[in-house]
Amino acid sequence: MPDTAPAELILTVEKPVAGGRMIARHDGRVVLVSGAIPGERVRARVERTSRGVTQAAAIEVLDASPDRRSAAEARPCGGNLYAHIRPDRQLSLKAEILADALVRIGRLPVAAPIPVTASPEPGYRTRARLHARGGSLGFFREGSHDLCDPASTGQLLPETCLFAERLALALRVSHLDEVDAVEVAENVPASERVAHLSLTREVEPERLASVARVEGLTGLVSGPAHAADAIRLRLHAGVPHVMDALAVAAPDGSIHRVVLRHHVLSFFQANRHLLTTLAARVVGLAGDGPVADLYAGAGLFALSLAASGRTRIVAVEGDRFSAADLRANAAAFEGAVEVLRMPVEQFAAEARLPGGTTVIVDPPRTGMSREAMNGILRLGAERIVYVSCDVATFARDLGRLVQSGFRLGQIEAFDLFPNTPHVEGLAVLTRP
Repeated sequence: MPDTAPAELILTVEKPVAGGRMIARHDGRVVLVSGAIPGERVRARVERTSRGVTQAAAIEVLDASPDRRSAAEARPCGGNLYAHIRPDRQLSLKAEILADALVRIGRLPVAAPIPVTASPEPGYRTRARLHARGGSLGFFREGSHDLCDPASTGQLLPETCLFAERLALALRVSHLDEVDAVEVAENVPASERVAHLSLTREVEPERLASVARVEGLTGLVSGPAHAADAIRLRLHAGVPHVMDALAVAAPDGSIHRVVLRHHVLSFFQANRHLLTTLAARVVGLAGDGPVADLYAGAGLFALSLAASGRTRIVAVEGDRFSAADLRANAAAFEGAVEVLRMPVEQFAAEARLPGGTTVIVDPPRTGMSREAMNGILRLGAERIVYVSCDVATFARDLGRLVQSGFRLGQIEAFDLFPNTPHVEGLAVLTRP
C-alpha cells in the first residue's frame, strides 16, 4: 500500500490481534481495523499509516458476522473495543489472541483451545480512573482525549455512576480546576467507596470540604497527579481504604472467609464477579507445600490460602500502600503468613526456599524484570503459578521459564475485562 493510501478501503477481516484491532490485508499489506469481527467484509476509513502498517476503523459492515450485536458508538467509550461482539465470541477471540502470543512470542506449543472463564458484563468494575475535563468526570473515548460518559459503557454500577455525577458537581461548585483525574475504589457490595483526587498543584484543604460531603463517599484523599508519594497524600474524610469480606472455596469444596482491606491506590483485582473465582483457582493450583506469593498486593492469594488452613506462606510486596494493606490483612493469620515489604528482585536474590515450594507470581503489565526472573530461577521452586494481565509479557515469561527447565502444564484465562481486548492468563509450571 503506497503512502498515499485511499481514505477508505474495502477489507475482509482475518483474525484478532492484541490491543483490540483485527488483521485484514489490502494489496498484500497489513491493515489493523477496529470495530470489525473476523470473517466480516467492511468498509473502513484509514486513520494513519506507520512503518508499513495501516490502522483503520470500520464505518460500514458489508457482510456482517452472526456474532455482531448492536454497539454503542464507532469510537467506543472507555476501551469498549469489543462491545459490538457477542460475549461467547469475545471469549474465543481472547483465547485465540492468547494462544497466538504463546506460540509467536513464547515459542510454546498450544495443542487445544484455551478455556476462558466468562464474567457478567454489567457493573463489573470495582476500580476506575475518571478523567476530569471541563467540569465533568468520565472515561476517554477510544484513541482520543475526548471525555465520554462512563455510564454508557456498563462497566460501573448505576450507583457508582450517580456518585460520579455528584462528585463532578461538587468539583464544579468548588471550582477545583486543579483536579486532573479521580481514582475511585469500592468494595464488592459497593457499600464503601473511596476517591483519590489527582491534583496538578496543591489545594487548600478547606476547598475540598464540599467534595468530602458527597453522598456515597466513605473516604477522600488527594495527592500529586504524577506521584504516589504517601508523604504528600492528604486524608480529608473517612478512611483511605475499603473492606471486602470474601468467601473463597478451597479445593475440598469448603468455603473460607477472607477479610481484605485495600487502599484506593493499592493494586487489587478490579472484577467484582470473578474475584473469588480467580482466588479459589489459584488456591487449588498452589500444591501442598510452602508458598511464596510474590507481587502479593493486598494479599488476595496468600490470605485465601491461609484461610483454607495453609501455613508456611511468605507474601512479598514492594508497593508501600499494598504492603501496608497486606500487613494489616495478614494479622488475622499470625504465624501462617510472613509479610515482607521489599522488591521481588531483592527477595528473589536473597531468599532461601524450603523444598517443595510453590511460587505464585502476579506481576504488573510489564511482566517480570530480568532480575526477578533470574532470581526466581535461582530460588529453585518446584512449582510456579503465574497470573498475568498482559498476553505478550505472559508469553515471553512463560517461554523463558520453559527454556530454563520448567514444564508448562495447565493454561487457562479469566475474562476480567469483558467488552475489552484484555484477558487474564493463568498458567502452572513444574520442574520435571
